[in-house]
Amino acid sequence: MADPRNTMMDPAIEDLLDKVDSKFTLVTLAAKRGRQVNSYFSQLGEGLGAIVPPQVASIARKPLSIALEEIAAGKVEAVFHEEDEVEDETGEAETRQGEQAEAFGEPESGGDPEAG
Repeated sequence: MADPRNTMMDPAIEDLLDKVDSKFTLVTLAAKRGRQVNSYFSQLGEGLGAIVPPQVASIARKPLSIALEEIAAGKVEAVFHEEDEVEDETGEAETRQGEQAEAFGEPESGGDPEAG
């Protein structure tokens, strides 16, 4: 006889939370991987092959369900960037914003335009 479950969700949330450090990480990881799986199925007829296919054999049809099964199986893991890398990316974004402001003749600093 089949193993009875207390919830309708398979894999169980408790099992998924054991694989990641927080609920936020689980949601973010599942959403991102679900989009990747959806993109994979969308581009199948085009023959591009640029996106990684599902890593588990699943009877589920929905991309999010497949993503959650991959997380439960340990096939997908969250990778965190170091703070230095994030600061570098932020610095580049600020530099680009400054260049755009100069291109449009706007002051780069957020100072008072009347104080000039």
